[in-house]
Amino acid sequence: MAGLLNRLLEGEPDPPVVYLSNGPWNLAGVISRFLARHEFPAGALLMTDWGISPTAWFRSGKAHKRAELERLAADLPDVRWVLVGDDGEHDPEIYADFARRHPDRVVAIALRTVAPPGTPEPAPRIGDRVGEVPVVAAPDGSDLYARLHAVLDGPEPGTERTGPEAWFLSAEERGNDATRLRAWTEGNAVRALVDGRSYFPVLLDALEGAADGDLVFFADWRGDPDEQLVDDGPRLGEILSRAARRGALVKGLVWRSHLDRFQFSAAQNRDLSEDVNDDGGEVLLDQRVRPMGSHHQKFVVVRHADDPRRDVAFLGGIDLGHSRRDDADHGGDPQTQPFADPYGGSPAWHDVQVQVQGPAVREVEDVFRERWEDPAALTRLPWQALPDMLRRLDREPSHLPEPRPDPPAAGSCAVQLLRTYPNRWPGYPFAPDGERSAARGYAKALRRARRLVYVEDQYLWSIDVARVFAEALRAQPRLHLVAVVPRFPDQDGRFSVPAVMLGHAEALEMVREAGGDRVQVFDVENRDGEPVYVHAKVCVVDDVWAAVGSDNFNRRSWTHDSELTAAVLDAARDERAPADPAGLGDGARVFARELRLRLLREHLDRADGDDADLLDPDSAVAALRASADALDTWHAGGRTGPRPPGRLRPHRVQPPPRWQRLFAAPAYRLVFDPDGRPPRMKLRRTM
Repeated sequence: MAGLLNRLLEGEPDPPVVYLSNGPWNLAGVISRFLARHEFPAGALLMTDWGISPTAWFRSGKAHKRAELERLAADLPDVRWVLVGDDGEHDPEIYADFARRHPDRVVAIALRTVAPPGTPEPAPRIGDRVGEVPVVAAPDGSDLYARLHAVLDGPEPGTERTGPEAWFLSAEERGNDATRLRAWTEGNAVRALVDGRSYFPVLLDALEGAADGDLVFFADWRGDPDEQLVDDGPRLGEILSRAARRGALVKGLVWRSHLDRFQFSAAQNRDLSEDVNDDGGEVLLDQRVRPMGSHHQKFVVVRHADDPRRDVAFLGGIDLGHSRRDDADHGGDPQTQPFADPYGGSPAWHDVQVQVQGPAVREVEDVFRERWEDPAALTRLPWQALPDMLRRLDREPSHLPEPRPDPPAAGSCAVQLLRTYPNRWPGYPFAPDGERSAARGYAKALRRARRLVYVEDQYLWSIDVARVFAEALRAQPRLHLVAVVPRFPDQDGRFSVPAVMLGHAEALEMVREAGGDRVQVFDVENRDGEPVYVHAKVCVVDDVWAAVGSDNFNRRSWTHDSELTAAVLDAARDERAPADPAGLGDGARVFARELRLRLLREHLDRADGDDADLLDPDSAVAALRASADALDTWHAGGRTGPRPPGRLRPHRVQPPPRWQRLFAAPAYRLVFDPDGRPPRMKLRRTM
């Protein structure tokens, strides 16, 4: 039921929530803790008293509810209510009487069915209307939500449509009217670049093609100036510098990073900035984030003055840094960064980026322009600002030329850019209260899921994120969730590992409780049995909607750091059976289906085209499970005999022992997975 209330509140500006109970006020603390523990939205409690009343020995809970409803009607004359209760006692009668007296004040009555079989139906009966007020009933919150939408707005949102408006957020649903981004663009060509060795050569060609008058804009979490994009090729810093010397306008925004002693990427990002700036480019170190936050966006835009058909953007999960240049065999990048011990000296690295051509390139450029034109200081921290002044680092963004028109249409894909920006002070001019369209975009797509949600993610933490998947699993009994995650965290340490494992264990427990054996979670190893670090951030829903970006499935990425994701809906349909897996008329779309199949072929050690049994969601899940079980059995048997094909193993997570949770829980929630929402959204647990 908490999910029902939270979903009803989505997109509503500060709606009142009132919990009306005939319990005594002495139990208010207990009830408040129960509501908070089970993540009900914050609201007022209206309760009764113990003992006798002036007219009776015992107070009437029924009369209390009637009186409080009338008081709410008088005190809040402009509010129209959704009355939520159950059919166990008097709620149907009380709500029906109130709706008859105040028909203009009640939007709908929603009743959870709890009465045992054979109980006489109360009035109003299920399916009735009280005047013009609809009454719906269902055994749980997910079904109640769907039925409320069916009577108030027609079918569940989007299920009667098959175009972008069914899957993508509207401008209003984005929840940020300060941005210049459009809701979505159509006519784009989108290509998935799986693993760094697929991405970097294509990026190198684009950067080497930038000439006088062209634009090169990029943003990154980590940039190593000596990273080679191809074997024995030029360094990243050299590539960008050469573009600037040819006359291209090279501008970059790189996260400043935490202090050097924390071993993130402060030194590398600073070196990249200085190298490019010395040759006429302008790469700024951007610390306009929340405390302990980061700029996690990873994108590059190249626009050509003489031929806009060549304009291109890249975005996704791949940084311009060490360890990323791996391939499908996962032998690792020769240039490595310090990493967790279980991954060895040259960690195997799996990741995904997308290449975009068409009108969406202008949208990615606008993401850069909004950040670049933010008048706030790049950092307000004196221990950062003073060294910058001594090094004479560029601290003031220069003026950008006027935006160019959209590139011409290039393909069949609609693209919506989804972002995260935190609520911070001073607020971003382009997102004064932050933006959480990444979270909202996933939530909308998952409400339409029917057969298979395929996820690859670096973390898969946070019950706030897991709840979205859990609600989808509860609502759709045929829905499968397949998630591919790293086997081990990306950090070592007695402090960090228990914290991150706690968040991971809580999330997996929630989705497994909701979906049972319909939830499959795997990790990956290479052919030598070494674990592969899954850094990808991918989601495919029913082979229709696909998302590739920088945002992980955790609260930090959905609320706290800057993120950028491309949601893709291809107009081209894949007619191979099943031609419409979800049965909603959407069909199967070429980009989404091929992305899922390509990733599964890599993880199952299959050749291109060897995927006939992976088309149907049920048979795909069976094939993944069989492959992972076979490899697990081979390992358990001492690795004797031929190694079974495939690289997936069942993912097992061990939550920290109870004594470690004393420090792991606050560390997880405050440091590793913090919350960047405005206070009112934190209280209501809405995005």
